[in-house]
Amino acid sequence: MKNSIYKITVVLVIGLLINTSCTKDDFCLQNPVTPNLVLRFYDDTNKESTKDVSTLYVWAEGKDTIADFNGTSLDSIYIPLNSLTTETVYKLSNGTDVDTFTITYTPKEEYVSRSCGYKITFNDVTFYSDNTWIKEFTPSTLTTLDNQNTAHVQIFH
Repeated sequence: MKNSIYKITVVLVIGLLINTSCTKDDFCLQNPVTPNLVLRFYDDTNKESTKDVSTLYVWAEGKDTIADFNGTSLDSIYIPLNSLTTETVYKLSNGTDVDTFTITYTPKEEYVSRSCGYKITFNDVTFYSDNTWIKEFTPSTLTTLDNQNTAHVQIFH
């Protein structure tokens, strides 16, 4: 009898140790955590209709061309902002003309969760362009850039 109580106690202790030693898996379901800037291209003559940019090239100033936009034809693009500075400068080319698109902002680090870590939100976002092939864009400022669910800037060309 003592032997069976001892065996049951040992099995219960081992089971308790196994059960309490496991931790739940942490997966970050927010992907990406830090949002990209979403640019959407529209027809300058018909401002309601999107318009692909034929042979679009995009690169950050002083960097190589972003491969995803190397000579492609798109009506929307997602571009990252540098969270270590307060300004990111992109060059946008339609194949013949190059436009300089400058974004200034105040980055703010926010804790999301243990699995996701920190994310950056961009506050007081301002846009400038030298308007070579880009005729105009709207808006010229944003209060906060904290998601990438919709287009942040509409570019007319």
